Amino acid sequence: MAAIYSGVHLKLKSAKTPWEDKLKLARFAWVLLDWVSHTLVSYYNKKLELEDEVVEKLWAYLDNVIRSRRLQNLLKSGKTITLSFSIAQVINERLSEACSQKKQQNIGSVLSCSSGILSTPSLSIIYTAKSELLVDLLSKLSELACQQLVSEEAVGSQLFSILHLTFAQYLLIQRQQTNPNRVFGQVTGHLLQPCLLLRHLLTTRSWTQADDNHVRQHLSREIRNKVETLLQAGLFQPELFSSYKEELLPEREPREKKKGALKNPLLPVKTMQTCLGSGFCEPAIHGPVVASAVSLLYKLFLDSYCKAENHLVCFHMLTRLFDCLRLSGLQQGVEEDTLSPADWSTELLTLEQLLNLVLNNDIYNIASDRIRHEEVQFRFYCKLAQMLLSHSQASIPAWFRCLKVLMSLNHLIIEPDLVDLVASAWVDAKVSELRTKKPQEALISTMFQTYSKLRQFPRLFEEVLTVICWPAVDELRLPVLSAGLTVKLRECLLELPSNQILDTVCLLVEKCQLLIPAVEGSADMALKLMSLSSVLHAFLFNMKSLDDVTPSPVVLRMQSLLAKMQQGVICPLIELLQSPRREKEKPGLWLRKATDSALLLVYTWVEVDTLFGISCCKYVSPSAEIDGATTASVAKPWDSSSFIPGVEEQCWERVMELASSFTSTSKYCLELLALQKMKLILMQAQADVQALQQAAAFIIDSGRASMSRGGSEPWDRDISTINDLTYPTAHWHLVISNLSILLPYISLKNVQYIADVLLETLVLVKTQEAATDQEPSISIGKICLSLMHSSFLPEMKALHCAFLTSLIDQFARVLPSGAQDSVHLPLQLLSADHISWHEEILAPCKTSDALEALSENKQPKDEPSFSWKTLEKVAQCILLLAKNSSPVILKESQVESFLTLLEITSLLKLDSLLPSDCIRCFLLLLSLIVNTRASASCSKLLALKFLSTSFHLLRCLQAGRNANSLFKVFHASDILEAIISSQLTASKSFADTLSVPVWAEYLQEAQTSLENFLQMIVERRQSVRLNLEKFVSFLASCKPDVGAVKSKCWKNWNPAAEQLLLVSFTTLCHILTLYLQQQQEKKPQSTDILSALLEPVVEQMGRAIEHGLQSNTQNHHLPVAFIPSVMTLLKADLNRAVKNGWQRNLEEPCAFLEQSRVKLYKKFYSQILRELPSAGGHLQFLQSALQFLAVFCSVPELYPEKENAVTVVFAVKKLLAGPAITIQVIRSIEVELTEVAVQLLGNCSAEEFYAIMRLVLQGLEMRNIWQQKAKEVLSAITLIKLLLSCPLSGDKEKAFWFASPQIITALALQAKEACQDHSLTSTLVVPILETAAALLRQGEGVLLNPHHVALAFSILLTVPLDHLKIEDYGSVFLGVHEVLFSIVQCHPKVMLKAAPSFLNSFHRLVASVMIEGRQRGDRGNIDGFEVILKCAHLVERMYSHIAAKTEEFTLFSAFIVAQYVTELQKVTLYPAVKRHLTEGIYHILDLCIDQDVKFLNASLPAGVREVFKDLYNDYNRFHKSKKQGEEKFTA
Repeated sequence: MAAIYSGVHLKLKSAKTPWEDKLKLARFAWVLLDWVSHTLVSYYNKKLELEDEVVEKLWAYLDNVIRSRRLQNLLKSGKTITLSFSIAQVINERLSEACSQKKQQNIGSVLSCSSGILSTPSLSIIYTAKSELLVDLLSKLSELACQQLVSEEAVGSQLFSILHLTFAQYLLIQRQQTNPNRVFGQVTGHLLQPCLLLRHLLTTRSWTQADDNHVRQHLSREIRNKVETLLQAGLFQPELFSSYKEELLPEREPREKKKGALKNPLLPVKTMQTCLGSGFCEPAIHGPVVASAVSLLYKLFLDSYCKAENHLVCFHMLTRLFDCLRLSGLQQGVEEDTLSPADWSTELLTLEQLLNLVLNNDIYNIASDRIRHEEVQFRFYCKLAQMLLSHSQASIPAWFRCLKVLMSLNHLIIEPDLVDLVASAWVDAKVSELRTKKPQEALISTMFQTYSKLRQFPRLFEEVLTVICWPAVDELRLPVLSAGLTVKLRECLLELPSNQILDTVCLLVEKCQLLIPAVEGSADMALKLMSLSSVLHAFLFNMKSLDDVTPSPVVLRMQSLLAKMQQGVICPLIELLQSPRREKEKPGLWLRKATDSALLLVYTWVEVDTLFGISCCKYVSPSAEIDGATTASVAKPWDSSSFIPGVEEQCWERVMELASSFTSTSKYCLELLALQKMKLILMQAQADVQALQQAAAFIIDSGRASMSRGGSEPWDRDISTINDLTYPTAHWHLVISNLSILLPYISLKNVQYIADVLLETLVLVKTQEAATDQEPSISIGKICLSLMHSSFLPEMKALHCAFLTSLIDQFARVLPSGAQDSVHLPLQLLSADHISWHEEILAPCKTSDALEALSENKQPKDEPSFSWKTLEKVAQCILLLAKNSSPVILKESQVESFLTLLEITSLLKLDSLLPSDCIRCFLLLLSLIVNTRASASCSKLLALKFLSTSFHLLRCLQAGRNANSLFKVFHASDILEAIISSQLTASKSFADTLSVPVWAEYLQEAQTSLENFLQMIVERRQSVRLNLEKFVSFLASCKPDVGAVKSKCWKNWNPAAEQLLLVSFTTLCHILTLYLQQQQEKKPQSTDILSALLEPVVEQMGRAIEHGLQSNTQNHHLPVAFIPSVMTLLKADLNRAVKNGWQRNLEEPCAFLEQSRVKLYKKFYSQILRELPSAGGHLQFLQSALQFLAVFCSVPELYPEKENAVTVVFAVKKLLAGPAITIQVIRSIEVELTEVAVQLLGNCSAEEFYAIMRLVLQGLEMRNIWQQKAKEVLSAITLIKLLLSCPLSGDKEKAFWFASPQIITALALQAKEACQDHSLTSTLVVPILETAAALLRQGEGVLLNPHHVALAFSILLTVPLDHLKIEDYGSVFLGVHEVLFSIVQCHPKVMLKAAPSFLNSFHRLVASVMIEGRQRGDRGNIDGFEVILKCAHLVERMYSHIAAKTEEFTLFSAFIVAQYVTELQKVTLYPAVKRHLTEGIYHILDLCIDQDVKFLNASLPAGVREVFKDLYNDYNRFHKSKKQGEEKFTA
């Protein structure tokens, strides 16, 4: 071999040997690293001339050698193989060349070589021994990655994988460096700029599907983390802090230079500023890169150096980094305001992050800054605030957040510019987007809270009023107080002292008084007055009400203010509006707004005055001083003295006329005043009904014209913002929300009007499918939907009835014009407005137009009987039309319209309808089902959905308390015959839709509706035999024969009609069998009638099934409809056999059945078993098939030869191991599976049970999980759960529990393997936990070996509780908890012996719920939080269970508390989560004695000790005292 290799070397060195031959020889010899390295180095050093193709092959050869198994074997055997440093330099140069040329096409082999070198320790020494080479490599790779990220090409994984590996290698070398200055120089000189650019590009890249998934989801995040780690360790080492301190802190006095001091001291901050300032990237992204770098560097600086004594250094670092931002130029007045909105957004986001870091780390201490540092921080923040306010950016959310943080730092920072803040961030801010509104409201809320705590609320609102009164384009201003701000204002007003509120109200009233003289003719002043009025309204409506305990001075001052408001503001405004000059001039904007202000203030005054009069006995209304007779005012409906005393009636009428002419706030306030008047009248001892009717009519009629015009917009519930477009919404909201007051006093026409508007709106909402608003505004559609969903609508019988009338009328309008004499007639009669459908309900509403109605219609006194006669007439008309088989043909658009109306019908509470309404609704649905058909061009799926919906609503009606009233106008058999015959006819067009889910849904709805009908017939016990005989006879006439069809109606028989008929037979047979069983128990003598009916039904059904199965031979799969039919037939046969005294006979096992039936059942069973394993995706088939198997397996005699219970279990096991089976599917069929298992195991022999156990244990073998057969394991685990749910006895029970240790061991091993793959968490880990918990629960008293129980802890300690989706986390948490709970409850001795394992398992739950329940800002989702809250509650319960074992766990109580407070110290929990955990740990503290408390105080670390002290103080204060109080009174 030596001779061969020497010959190879000679050939390779020879210049005569062609390069192609040299490469072939090299591949033959294989490990020739020196030669290929030397060749490549020589080429790049210009000592060799090679073609590019040869060079690429040399790189590929080097890569193959490095990665070869032969080289790895040599290295493992201890051989020393090295590379020259020159090859590392060559690799770096090649990468540098690729960076400069910005081409990455031909460097794949080079990258692969570098990856291979770095991942092989003995080769990577060429980089690790010379860190400069590694730094250079990392720099070049980062530049290449940046180039790839900014290009339009897809991002691949090779470069980023190598980059990740290089970062890891460099960080290892960096930690070993002993000279921090050298590391700092390396990082700032070579790595800082490319790393910052790389991090920015990874963060901001818009990833696409073309990009590599591993890079997008994993490597990008890992590389960003590596960058931060590198910068943290390279720039901010503890040894460098002195350099930072020297550079950042201003020198107090000149100092002598120390001997031996460096001539050029390290200036780290200046160095970083230089790096950030130079152009290391494209100018377009330089600003954003620097901005993201500044916030990162400051965060890393604080993480390293932020201590109480270093806060001043931290502040100066902030100022130096802030100088790197473009904002600093604006602050110093150097740069022009040339930043684009995108630049502003980036810079402000960075500033917000910097300020939040200052706030969260307590860098700014107000007292320390003032006393020790001459307010250096305060002056900086003031300049910052001035810069922000002088360059208002109200369209950018971060601008508001920056101001909010400055306000939180110290309100005095903003105080000098408070008026500018109020103007630019509040009153004059043009904020419309939701993402900007939220931070704006947060800022203003902070202002409210700050000035509320300072008790300077009037001072704040003095500035607000000043800004409102500034000259401005008021039409463009948004409302001063939005809905969100009003809520925040309310919270503050409830906490403020009364004098602060009254001072502010006084300011508002005085400001209104000053404006009124200037309002006339000035739209600007009128708008300002409207703004002031809305703020005054908000204050008076949201302040704390006066009550009997309010101090008298406060009550007197409030009386004075209301009197001043009445006499100084309201009366002058009304006088201004009723001036005779107003009649001649055209109404302008000023007049509209002045009217709005006047009516808003009138309504506010009336409402507040009334409330105070009711709630405070000391309060005397200003109106009482002028006119004491308030009760007399209710006599005249619109007497002005009932609103504002001192205003003449003619004057008030003029104001009302003016207000009614505007569809704005003033008109809405008039409606509110009318409603207020109704309330006042209702409070009188004797209510004036006529006045109530007039007021109610006024409210309804006020908005009628606006509602009919349409074109409304959503309303934000702000009374001051109502305009032409939002008025209809506000008006409708007022009407609907006060229906309980209005409805008794409005006429029938108005009730019908409300019902019509409701229906029109709902139709519009359903057809448009408008997107849901994120804003808290309301629309007419939302109002109508909320009414339909409310529980109050059924209580409003009159409106319910009117709405149903409108609905039926709308159905009639949709029908085609050719249907005028057919289906249209019943619907017209059902919606006729001259018929009183239930006079007794509408009587209270008819008082206003009763005489008119009677005079016009001349109805006889027995109107209700006339309505019932109409219903009977309609019923007969529908049946006649159905019998004549002349349905109306509907176009697709008409079917869609019907579906929309049916959806609206479903919103009604159909089970609470009155008898006549119930019948009307039933007749409507019956008419649609039996007398309409979809056209041939209509979508079959749409037609099926229409029928399914109709049957579903029919079913809802049948569940109502008045469902039996149907039989007053119908014979039951006639209804059944009409429905079935119409559906058999309609099914001709559905022959090609039998495999779609909609067909199955339709069959299900039709069957349920038919079942309910038959149930009603049987339960009524009136003409049961007659009705059922007629129905059986009808079904028999529709029966298909083997070769021909007897009924002349069904010439073209089809599978759809066959399935429908089968469903009918099945349902009839099921009801009769069920009822027969009940009667045999109660009244055996009364079963003859039903038995006589059942016999022919069973016979007919058997023939129909056989015929159906024969016609289905060409199809592979069984129709789902057949399975319940065969099951019902089998049940009927078994019941009949039991009734006839059947007993098991081993010689003739199936003698109780006809041979044809036995053959049918066996054939069906075999077909089910064949299809079962592949039916995982068809849930309905699975449920039906398993239900059949449960019945079939209850009679072992029916098994085919050589088959038994094991065969069924094998099929179920194959089903559960199928690809389509998921945990959700298993849960959906769990009930059916359990029933099958109960029948199988209850009727199988001991030998069969042993075979079943072997089958189950085979599934738990480890080879399954190793061979990626997780579903096999899942099927075995599911079967164990099923076995545990079955009652076992005798040898079967012994066999199962004998195998239980083997099962627990297998579960533990499977869990250990499954936990290594996160994708198996929900698939395997959760079922394993559930099965282990069930096994431990049922093994109480049976599992006697403690070791077997303790095996469960090995499962719990390996289960992952971090990095899980919230759904998986909740399931895993619950599973672990259930296992622990099973051990606590059923195996307490094992728990005590293995206490450390138990406590460690439980502590993992506590620690995980603390991590998941920590506060994370506004980013948490509500659903996830509910899961975490449930988990916290489970922890609380477990603590209480542990504490219940008082004697056993006293020794561990201090240990449990120590674990708890150690974890608690690391996080800030959400209050709701903390509440549960705290209540739980209190139970453990009950076990702690004084020595435990002393021990904890002495042994816990400082920070943890403080947490414990707080916890123990709260325990003594809240829990212990309460517990002692309870014990005192406990017997």
